[in-house]
Amino acid sequence: MPNQQPLETRIREQSINWNDELNAQSDAIVSKTLVDQKTGTITVFAFDQGQSLSEHTAPFDAFVHILSGQMKIRLNGNPVTVNQGESLIMPADIPHALEAVEPTRMLLVMIRS
Repeated sequence: MPNQQPLETRIREQSINWNDELNAQSDAIVSKTLVDQKTGTITVFAFDQGQSLSEHTAPFDAFVHILSGQMKIRLNGNPVTVNQGESLIMPADIPHALEAVEPTRMLLVMIRS
């Protein structure tokens, strides 16, 4: 019988295969916060192809790891392509924007202190 516990509970008890979790939805971005503490957050996203987050800044460094797919990230106006299995740190207070080149799962870790 499949485990029906929420993802944020199951990941604390067993390993997670991201190919079985949090699939992209048509023309949407899906996200699930796994950890939300005063010291930081861990969030997993699923982007459909072409979905994007507009340019913004964050007051803390943000670590991005592409679990599957490909993401185009603009850091301070400069494009960086991040492929499956690759990571990038988006520095605090630097404008950045993201766009999924194809359906993409992304892990975001933000350290607040």
